[in-house]
Amino acid sequence: MALQPVARALFGACALALALPATLIAQRRAVAGAAPIQWTEFTRAFDGYARADSVVGGGAVVIRDGRVLSHHEYGFGDRAAGERIVDGTLYHWASITKTLTAIAIMQLRDRGRLSLDDRVTSYIPELRQMHSRFGSIDQITIRMLLSHSAGLQNPTWPYRTGRSWEPFEPTRWEQLVSMMPYQELEFRPGSQFGYSNPAFIYLARIIEQLTGDPYATYIQKNIWTPLSLTRSYFGATPYHLTRWRSNNYTVRRDSSAREVVAANGRDFDPGITIPNSGWNAPLGDLAAYAGFLTHATKNDTSLTRLYENVLKQSSLKEMWQPVVRLPAGDDLGDAVGLSFFLFPSEGTPVVGHTGEQAGFRSFIYVNPQNGMAIIGALNTVDEARAEQSAAGWAKLTRQAREVIK
Repeated sequence: MALQPVARALFGACALALALPATLIAQRRAVAGAAPIQWTEFTRAFDGYARADSVVGGGAVVIRDGRVLSHHEYGFGDRAAGERIVDGTLYHWASITKTLTAIAIMQLRDRGRLSLDDRVTSYIPELRQMHSRFGSIDQITIRMLLSHSAGLQNPTWPYRTGRSWEPFEPTRWEQLVSMMPYQELEFRPGSQFGYSNPAFIYLARIIEQLTGDPYATYIQKNIWTPLSLTRSYFGATPYHLTRWRSNNYTVRRDSSAREVVAANGRDFDPGITIPNSGWNAPLGDLAAYAGFLTHATKNDTSLTRLYENVLKQSSLKEMWQPVVRLPAGDDLGDAVGLSFFLFPSEGTPVVGHTGEQAGFRSFIYVNPQNGMAIIGALNTVDEARAEQSAAGWAKLTRQAREVIK
């Protein structure tokens, strides 16, 4: 009897996992007692921030050469159900998803399907409906989308009044197109940095046009499956993983000004915004991803071939070159490359990305020079003390980068 599509996909994933180089499997095993000295200090800071910010739960890992040196868990994945955070807890990684989208674009560039200096309107002529006092919208290139320098707005959806009819995120491409005549560029394309979520939806649209695959299918086939990220997914949690899914929470003030930690529900629909914020996975899959980013092959030729087939190391390094400088003191870094943020002024250069959506906050930082990486996620965002919370989060991420220097 012929396999159904879902069964074929599951069978293919299992077969690939069985065929993976032994080194890749070994890289995911924890190495007890090998964490850097700063790790202990960081985990205390992690817990301290969580307590001060009413965080329900979270976790972090530190990695060297693709191997997990230590992992740390705090609190609950679902407080009402009494489910504690474990090393297999599934988090939402929000804007870290942008790095997947960027890698997909670089794959297509390396295969000769596009140029980073291609005009975006060659693929998405609808963008010409936007207004610009800086000349033609045709100035915007793929490189500008990747480096947040196209002049586009930041929010994907401009409505934030909390009305019942407002979606969590827009769900269809047509909704974004319908808003284009009512948007304008905020600065001259290529002249400065301006964070933009819609830019990565437009990049995903290019990927879909060139490959014929829906965005989620392309990422599964060309990044997750070859790297054996078998617990990564977009959208609703697969039934066999639901027990591991963390809930997420928002701290708000009620009508009497008391702080209330409200559960938002385990799953939510990011709609059309998946290419800029849709990745769900446990820390283990992000650790394997960090192994790829740091090219942790340990001279294993089969693993080297696997990583190079996903994306050449030279192309990864290209993504970590500065394209646009950021204002001094910006918590995002000193500059942005091709989706990755760069922190060269802090001593040993570190690259990475953070994420925040619904009640989740996350970060991933890698040190290309020493092969170290640190990854963390929290399942609660404090809106009652938003400014204080943001300052604490910025301090925590700075401490995280110190661990891997």
